Amino acid sequence: MAITNFIPEIWSANILTELQKSLVYGSAVNRDYEGDIANYGDTVHITSIAHITVGDYTPHTDIAIEQATDKDAGELVIDQSKYFAFEIDDVEKRQAMNNLTAAYSQDAAYQLRDLADQYVAGLMAAGAKSKLDPINGATATKAYDAIVDLATALDKQNVPDAGRWVIVNPDFYGLLRKDNRFISGTDAAHSTLLNGVVGEAAGMTILKSNNAPAATGGTTDAPTDEGNVIIAGTNAATTFAEQIAKVEAVRKEKGFDDIVKGLHLYGAKVVRPEALATVHFKVGK
Repeated sequence: MAITNFIPEIWSANILTELQKSLVYGSAVNRDYEGDIANYGDTVHITSIAHITVGDYTPHTDIAIEQATDKDAGELVIDQSKYFAFEIDDVEKRQAMNNLTAAYSQDAAYQLRDLADQYVAGLMAAGAKSKLDPINGATATKAYDAIVDLATALDKQNVPDAGRWVIVNPDFYGLLRKDNRFISGTDAAHSTLLNGVVGEAAGMTILKSNNAPAATGGTTDAPTDEGNVIIAGTNAATTFAEQIAKVEAVRKEKGFDDIVKGLHLYGAKVVRPEALATVHFKVGK
């Protein structure tokens, strides 16, 4: 093999690092149950604590002591498997001259990230407990009000204020930036106008993504365009696990090229649906 300096672990680590930097929905999750992923179809057992009973205290009376137990919250199945493969000329020489590990790690991650993000976004949209009534019409007021309503829906589910986020698409975000409540309300909003940082509203960090799931209505035979699904929540709602399971380099049999290929495994599960809220928002009439 020509690639004598090829170290699979370094390539895998670099690709994962680049993936985690670029994911939007994939950054709005927890990785508490990531575990040891090696193969497609692997499962990670998820547990959570059972609620403790609170009783009335009566002086001079024995209290009831219950055993602290956990409860089964299902399994996280690694059911997504994507690969990349490319060939380049004289990797060994180029690696010595340039940082090809970083360059190709970034490119591989870029190609993988959209698929992973779309997958997580779809699970969140389907698994949310709070689903608000659809909103139509392109007004800045409706965009800001929708974020307030999403925050209220989370309040009703006793979701902690800390760490809340809402992920919007560019059209929604464009409307939001036209609302004076957002523009003048916080320092974060001013920062948004100055440097393009997304900002905050209604106590939630605003993230922007082109992978906001499409919202459809009507029937299966005659679906209608209902815009996109705007999702709010916290990282506690969804767990995500991924691994670059394999990265290999081989010599092309008929040619003078080296082939690098890799396998990306991942899966996700909504473990706390009450910590997610959604609204279908259609820009335009």
